[in-house]
Amino acid sequence: MGKKIDTAIIYYSKKGQDILDIVNSKTNLSADEIIHYGEEMAAIEYKLTALEVAKES
Repeated sequence: MGKKIDTAIIYYSKKGQDILDIVNSKTNLSADEIIHYGEEMAAIEYKLTALEVAKES
C-alpha cells in the first residue's frame, strides 16, 4: 500500500507543478482562468494532504 501512496504523491505533485508552470508562463490570465487553475490546485493540495496523512498512518 505504501508504494501506491508514494506513486500517487509523485503523480499529484507533478500535476500541481504542471499547473504552476502554465500559470507562471502566461502573462495575461483572465479572472476565469485564475479561478479555474486555483480550483484545480486546491483539489490537488487536498489530495496530497490526504495522501500524506494516509502515508503516516
